[in-house]
Amino acid sequence: MTQTSSDPPERRGPPFEPRLGDLTRQLVRLGRSKLWVQIVLAMALGVLLGLGLSRGGAALLSPARAEVVMGWIVLPGHIFLALIQMIVVPLVVSSIILGITSSESTTYLRTIGLRVAAYFVATTTLAITIGLALGLIVRPGQFIEAGLLEQTLGAVAPGAAGASAPTSPGLHKQILGLIPSNPLGAALDQSMLQLVVFAVMVGVAAMKLAKEQARPVIQLASATQQISMEIVGWAMTLAPLAVFGLIAQIAMKVGLSAVVGLSAYMGTVLAGLAVLMLAYVLIVRVAGGLAPRAFLRSVREVQLLAFSTSSSAAVMPLSIQTARNRLAVSPAVARFIVPLGATINMDGTALYQVVATVFLTQVFGVELAPGALVLLITTTLGASIGSPSTPGVGIVILATILQGVGVPASGVALIIGVDRILDMARTAVNVTGDLAACVVMDRLLSPPTEGTEPTEG
Repeated sequence: MTQTSSDPPERRGPPFEPRLGDLTRQLVRLGRSKLWVQIVLAMALGVLLGLGLSRGGAALLSPARAEVVMGWIVLPGHIFLALIQMIVVPLVVSSIILGITSSESTTYLRTIGLRVAAYFVATTTLAITIGLALGLIVRPGQFIEAGLLEQTLGAVAPGAAGASAPTSPGLHKQILGLIPSNPLGAALDQSMLQLVVFAVMVGVAAMKLAKEQARPVIQLASATQQISMEIVGWAMTLAPLAVFGLIAQIAMKVGLSAVVGLSAYMGTVLAGLAVLMLAYVLIVRVAGGLAPRAFLRSVREVQLLAFSTSSSAAVMPLSIQTARNRLAVSPAVARFIVPLGATINMDGTALYQVVATVFLTQVFGVELAPGALVLLITTTLGASIGSPSTPGVGIVILATILQGVGVPASGVALIIGVDRILDMARTAVNVTGDLAACVVMDRLLSPPTEGTEPTEG
């Protein structure tokens, strides 16, 4: 008697069980191999935990115990940021020196420098225009209730914020301040714009030397960059835990009430950033010859990490790797533009500052005459260049801009509660702009070659 090799249909297990098992295994493999999947999961879990520990949430613990627990949860995030901040100065200096010395000639260097500068000014002006238009059309200030304004400003002593607001030096002093009289002092203060100027001067001077004379400088810069990238690799192993802790802390401190009260203002900023992101995609498609889907797929890990850490400096090594490996940008362009862009290309920050200024002028009843609008555009453009690539710096620069249009600096207290959320969003846009610039400049400065499609992200 022969025996059939298969069971009757009624004795087989449910047909969805093998598929469900395969799907689970695929999700596990995806989570282990893709950094962006780990970051998304960490962000979601961090938000849930943070809201659970917040006073406006489920209040799983008392406020005092929640602070202690959150201190340990956010510790990997603080370690991650400390490691990146520790290594960002040698990484920026060495990357710019290598980017310059790997250029073909001083003519090529001058070409890329002029084109990058013009590109950055153009995109920053575009960002400011988008923010100004949305602020004037939506008028988010009209949605603020008087009770919220009085409650917020009542917690600030009259004139206290204005007294501590930074004052902007004259233009001639700003130009003189670009040259570091003490490079070590600039490194200690992490004055990134001064360090960029120093690195550019060293790189250009090395190009003027004979190859044998310049070789030790280039080898030192190369070794410094490799060491920096190795330490960054150590830090990246903490990235999912860092994201989880940082997002949880933000969710616990902000809560839902502040977000609801300023939803119109936040929506205007986020809408402007979305429009700016769309503009980047169009620029990459038209001027860079890269499909929008391929570009967004290649840069998603950088965007998520930037959103989580609120620091362009923290994602600079990953941005350089993404530009070279996934966007097929030449090493010279990636090494030069990414560190430079992280210092002077703050389009998302510029858009946010304009919307915030217009919002506060509407809240305080300050009219923006045409002359004041021109002053606002030029002031924001200048303030966004050279902004430190660290979390929360946008709110400090905003206080200076507000003084120029007649808004009391104490008004910053109204929006400071939700600033970290907007800081995360604008940082993600900032790094996207840097990578878009890499694609466009690489296309403009070199002829297209076969086999330069970006790899799968």
